[in-house]
Amino acid sequence: MEFENNTIVALVGSKNPVKVNAFKDTLARIYPDKLIDCRGVDAPSLVSEQPLSEKETYQGAVNRVNYCQSHFEADFYAAMEGGVDHFEYGPATFAYVVISAGSKMQVGRSANLPIPESVYNRLQQGEELGPLMDQLFGTSNIKQKGGAIGLLTNGLETRGGNYTQALTLAMAPFLHADRFS
Repeated sequence: MEFENNTIVALVGSKNPVKVNAFKDTLARIYPDKLIDCRGVDAPSLVSEQPLSEKETYQGAVNRVNYCQSHFEADFYAAMEGGVDHFEYGPATFAYVVISAGSKMQVGRSANLPIPESVYNRLQQGEELGPLMDQLFGTSNIKQKGGAIGLLTNGLETRGGNYTQALTLAMAPFLHADRFS
């Protein structure tokens, strides 16, 4: 890909600094010789504040990228949507990531983080994971910091790290477009 003035312009469909920094860090690792201009914008997910299925979580990320593409000019657009679902092995939280450049859109997904059944039950009653984790662990605004991942892994992993891995993997078709055509 060619970039004007050696600068990559990237938009993230959220102003959450964890999400913006995750995409900026991903692009900086992939394109170390480029300047990265990465900003977050308010982009509606058009799904529940706390998505409760894989399908709804995926759709939220797609909706955010589509909004960004229709309202802004950039080289790359990205969105990360966190959600929860109850799988045959138990409840878990995860994120879908969507990256778009030109006419190509790529979807990725983070690893699952198991969550307690009691937390999942409260999410089904309308609570949101970030504030619920703040309440349970005595933290403040954890969703813009290490996230539930940081709390439940005793700081060994973070929300940002989980996003960065998923985003990096989702970039593979952009890095090797000739092999994915």
